[in-house]
Amino acid sequence: MKVILLGPPGAGKGSLAGLLKEKYRVAHISTGDMLREEIKTGSALGAEIKALITKGALVSDELVTRLVEQRFAHDPDLKKGYMLDGFPRTVKQAQDLDVILTRVGMPLDFALNMEADQALLLKRLTGRRVCRQCGALFHMTNKPPAKEGICDTCGGPLYQRSDDNEATIKERMRVYRESTQPIIDYYAQQNKLKMLDANLDTDVLCQSLAAML
Repeated sequence: MKVILLGPPGAGKGSLAGLLKEKYRVAHISTGDMLREEIKTGSALGAEIKALITKGALVSDELVTRLVEQRFAHDPDLKKGYMLDGFPRTVKQAQDLDVILTRVGMPLDFALNMEADQALLLKRLTGRRVCRQCGALFHMTNKPPAKEGICDTCGGPLYQRSDDNEATIKERMRVYRESTQPIIDYYAQQNKLKMLDANLDTDVLCQSLAAML
């Protein structure tokens, strides 16, 4: 399974990726995680990324593409399957990705577009809580901690992200839809777009996806 995960904030891409990784033993490639991992390696590319982030600058599309290209060129395990999350973000990146995947012989099977009602997305995101120590995710409705305000995993304090408020979330959704629609159209034109109803619970989503494979 070689797929790209598309979907607005709160659609459940991370949760679905976790289940798919366990079920199908495929790599989950999150560009955010890749940036952090590259910084930890102390490489020249990692130093370049760190310098940009330290200055508060955005990491360029070109640099992220280089990072993705490097991962595909040097990780033979990806031939078994991969899920790309957070990349591509532009049509240019999608075009560059096609070139990279053709070069390494790991062509994309399809792009999976996860859509959900805005009211449900708002409920999911405003109820989210994160552990300050280990980063574990909880939800006040769907996955509450055993003890209020305390992480079940490490006992650390839970907090609500500053951007998990309704006004900010609505703006993130607007920006996402404007920027992502061209990518959705790009894969639709290639007959590589599949739609998934992200209003469903993650387990049901996984079953729906399995039926597509």
